[in-house]
Amino acid sequence: MLTITQDLVDRIVAHARKDHPDEACGVIAGPAGSDRPERFIPMLNAAMSPTFYEFDSGDLLKLYREMDDRDEEPVVIYHSHTATEAHPSRTDISYANEPGAHYVLVSTADTDDLGPFQFRSFRIVEGEVTEEEVKVVESY
Repeated sequence: MLTITQDLVDRIVAHARKDHPDEACGVIAGPAGSDRPERFIPMLNAAMSPTFYEFDSGDLLKLYREMDDRDEEPVVIYHSHTATEAHPSRTDISYANEPGAHYVLVSTADTDDLGPFQFRSFRIVEGEVTEEEVKVVESY
């Protein structure tokens, strides 16, 4: 189960809506071993595509060095789908290389700035996708 604050959910959704029609992507880091997402890190979708996301390799290297220096790990890796449901694509699954992370997908398909959205979380380990419950809390 992913436990996440309402503030972080709102920030992910706002990023997805801001970058629409391109896919948005980012990371929420947390203390190593805690499984607690805390630090919101929106990333640039280097692909700048409505159907694909890709972290810039230089930005990603910088992020991992920073997390290492802060004794953090990627607790949530998120991105948006702009025309399909919030479920990992084959490409998403093939690029999922953090077995301990929660992979959050937000769908901005068929929504306006204030309309409904799908917010779902998955574990992806060795190509196996498992949807998990999302518990939204006010604070930890």
